Amino acid sequence: MKHIAVIGAGITGVTTAYALANRGYSVTVFDKHRYAAMQTSFANGGQLSASNAEVWTQASTILKGIKWMLKKDAPLLVNPMPDWHKYSWMAEFVSNIPRYEQNTIETVRLAVAAREHLFAWAEKEQIDFNLEERGILHIYADKHGFNHAAKVNDLLKQGGLDRVSVTTDEMKSIEPALVGEFYGGFYTESDSTGDIHKYTRGLVSACEKLGVQFVFDAAVGELKHNGIGVSVSYKENGVDNAGHSDFDGVVVCAGIESRRFASQLGDRVNIYPVKGYSITVELEDEASQAGAPWVSLLDDDAKIVTSRLGENRFRLAGTAEFNGVNYDIRDDRIRPLTQWCRDLFPEVNTDKVIPWAGLRPMMPNMMPKVGAGKHAGVFYNTGHGHLGWTLSAATADMIGSTIEASLPLEQVSLTNVAA
Repeated sequence: MKHIAVIGAGITGVTTAYALANRGYSVTVFDKHRYAAMQTSFANGGQLSASNAEVWTQASTILKGIKWMLKKDAPLLVNPMPDWHKYSWMAEFVSNIPRYEQNTIETVRLAVAAREHLFAWAEKEQIDFNLEERGILHIYADKHGFNHAAKVNDLLKQGGLDRVSVTTDEMKSIEPALVGEFYGGFYTESDSTGDIHKYTRGLVSACEKLGVQFVFDAAVGELKHNGIGVSVSYKENGVDNAGHSDFDGVVVCAGIESRRFASQLGDRVNIYPVKGYSITVELEDEASQAGAPWVSLLDDDAKIVTSRLGENRFRLAGTAEFNGVNYDIRDDRIRPLTQWCRDLFPEVNTDKVIPWAGLRPMMPNMMPKVGAGKHAGVFYNTGHGHLGWTLSAATADMIGSTIEASLPLEQVSLTNVAA
């Protein structure tokens, strides 16, 4: 039996564990938190959005970042304080602008492929995650944004996605709760939404039934290639005495910490933490429940997305903040989300709003790092940025196939998992 360690119990780590367990591997998942999905997979925008697969590597993104640098409530905010990692990452981001079209098309293909696995797994394991298959409606306030979206549509089509333009009348027919004046929109019927936290926790239960071991409250300090496999050193429950286990292989799915682990293993995975914010509006009265949309929205100008999570919850998320490893929830970043909700859905009572912030692990080319490292037995499934849930099932299946080819089960295991 081959023993594989997975570092991280967010959506990518848990889907990876599930894909490996179904292939017959013995899997142990390590996470520093007490439960799974407690960081970036806790309260994201909720969209499973192939229609949002356009990568950010465009000159316009740089110009917007400069324009908004001193505006605290801007959709894109860059802390101007000197930081070598941030500015070197941005330089590499700029170098990937020529691959904007190619990477957008490839991301769409991944997102479309991921649907098949994610929905099949949920059905097989009977996971309730507030799935709403009502599509995603992109809304545009002016002609400029709408025309850019029309150009993006050509790339989405090349990637295998059907997104259609809709008039303002059609927009309000698709989502009757929507108010305000718009230039037009685009609608993707095949996209959907749900609760990433509930999905991940449901898949954890499925993994445990398959024999996957989860080691929580385990802060992994070091990964070391030992010549025949990988050693994992960690502190469990904050105890000083470090735990130590040897594995035939390791998959790094550690979000923003993946860069540190990759460096320990002799690889370069240039992930930067890009903060995003969300609010969850508690819909406690009938007027709010009737006034909140069921169709998921994406406002490209404000960079805000929405998801209806059952009868009583409405999730809004957005913004991108380049400010290092910082989990502070800033009022000036939360207020625009609440105000947007009040403007477009005035019947929704925003008296009870739960704010949240998470750090998206982003690569400079906006593509996930999926594949083998320099050393045998070292693998990565990380760096999914703002599309972690959308892409996770596809990349988990990809890394499962890569490991199956590299570490076939019929080979004799050379390591043992420590108790």
